[in-house]
This record gives sequence, structure tokens and C-alpha cells, in this order.
Amino acid sequence: MKLLGYVFRVILALAAAAAFIGAVWSAAFYITEAAAAALHRQPHPLARYLAASYLGLILFALASAAIGLLTRGRQQRSWQALQRAIQQMARGDFRVDLPADLEEQHHPLARIAAGIQDMAANLQAMERMRQEFISNVSHEIGSPLTSIRGFARALRSGNLSEEQRLRYLDIIEAECVRLSRLSRDLLQLTVLDADPHAVRPAPYRLDVQLQQVLLQLEPQWMDKKLDIQAVLEEVVISADEHLLDQVWLNLIHNAVKFTPLGGRITVHLERRDDRAVVTVSDTGPGIAEEDQPRIFERFYKADRSRHRAAGGSGLG
Repeated sequence: MKLLGYVFRVILALAAAAAFIGAVWSAAFYITEAAAAALHRQPHPLARYLAASYLGLILFALASAAIGLLTRGRQQRSWQALQRAIQQMARGDFRVDLPADLEEQHHPLARIAAGIQDMAANLQAMERMRQEFISNVSHEIGSPLTSIRGFARALRSGNLSEEQRLRYLDIIEAECVRLSRLSRDLLQLTVLDADPHAVRPAPYRLDVQLQQVLLQLEPQWMDKKLDIQAVLEEVVISADEHLLDQVWLNLIHNAVKFTPLGGRITVHLERRDDRAVVTVSDTGPGIAEEDQPRIFERFYKADRSRHRAAGGSGLG
């Protein structure tokens, strides 16, 4: 259909050009004939033909110049609208509104206008997620700091039993670990932004890595009395072990966090052809169907009401 439309537009353009040239030369011919009749002269046919041709060229040049002046103003206004849109985006305002005629398919700048509109929409969505991300991170930082400060004041009072004191110290330590994890995630995000080539693949055992992550999270899933089932086939892959370690840690940590007391988490690793397939399933609430297509969007955080109760910064 696109090819047919293109051919149709080319035929129309050629027909319009032929009609324009024919109209100019016809006008030149009739003007020449009218001038000869007014002067009561009958010039040689060759002279009449040359006069009509020269006059046709002059009329063609004048008509082309007039059309150029008319279209140049429109073209200039279109370029100015695009320039204003780009300057507006450079200032951080992504609510771009281009003239309606720029969105017409036949407009020579339609593709550029469509590209700017798409870029503005993507940047606006990214800015919205960035602001939400900053709000989430601020909350994630403020919450443990408030907890640490409250328990530190309670410890300073001295009116606590040894059991209470140890429990408060455990909570303070857990909140410090939470802050440390958030700081590490932010630092890793900054490193990947600054150096897209920071990924350094090397061969290693993926099944061993998954076992280590499960052991690392053992205090959390033991505390919730979760049933952990690991079915791990021996698989060697070539990847950035450090970055993937963070991926598995975030993924399984979320499974532990959202699986109810006494639930089950299953981690399954198998080789399929030349790929390693890791499946993590749990008996938690899962991710809402409307959020699933967006789980890999940067800064996106699904099910905000659930996250307010369980925590999370959207960095994973």
C-alpha cells in the first residue's frame, strides 16, 4: 500500500508539473499572437516560435519565483515551529504542540515533526518516571533514617531490657543494610549510565551463583518460614557475573518480600538448546497483568499501594 501511494503521488506531481508547463507556454503563445495582431504584423513562423519560447521561459521563471515566495513563507514558518519545539525541549519542557499542517503526510517536514513528537512524548514519560523515582528514593532513604533515629533515642534512654536492646540493635542493623543496598543500586545505575560498555562478560557457573544468592537471603526466608525449592541444572554461561548477581538478588529478594508467611518459592534453572532459562515462581500476589509489559521500563514501579506497604525504590 505504501508503494502504491508513493507511485500515485509521483504521478500526480508529474501531471501537475506538465499542466503547469503547458499553461505557461499556452499563455506565452496567446500573448505573442495578441501582440502580433495588435502591431498588425505577421512575423515569420520561426520568429513567432522563438518569441513564444523566450516569453514562455520568462513567464515560467516569474511563476516559479512567485510560487517559491509563497511556499517559502510556509516552509520558513514550519522550520521556525520545529526550532521552537526543540528549544522548548532543551529547556526541559516536553509538552510540545506542533502546527496541525506539519502532521499531514504530504508535508515535506512531516517525518521530522513526527520524530520530534515521539521524542517529546518519550522524554515526558521518562521525566515523569524520574520524578516519581526521586520521590520513591527520598521515601526509601527517609524511612530507615527515621527508624534508626527513633530506636537510637530509645537505646539512649536506658530503660530497656537486654532482649529489647538487642532487638532494637538488630532493627538498626537491618535498616543500615537497607540503606547500603539502596546506595549500591544508585551507584551501579550511575556507573552503567556513564559507561555503556561497563558490562564485562566472562564464563562462570550460573547454578553456583543462584545457590549463593539463596544462601545470602537465607535469614529473610527463614524468618518468614518459606519453603525454598531449588532445581538447578549445571550450566556455564558467559556474562557479567557481578551485574547478574544483582539481578538475581533483586528478583529473589522481591519474591521473598512479597511471598506470605509459610509460602513457597521455586528457583528452576535448565539448559534449552544454547540458552540458559531461569524461572522464579512464588505463592505471592504476583505482578498485575497491566503492569507486566512495563516491568523493564526504567524507574517504573508497579502496584504503588503494595510497594508502600512492602518498600522498594524501583531500581531493581
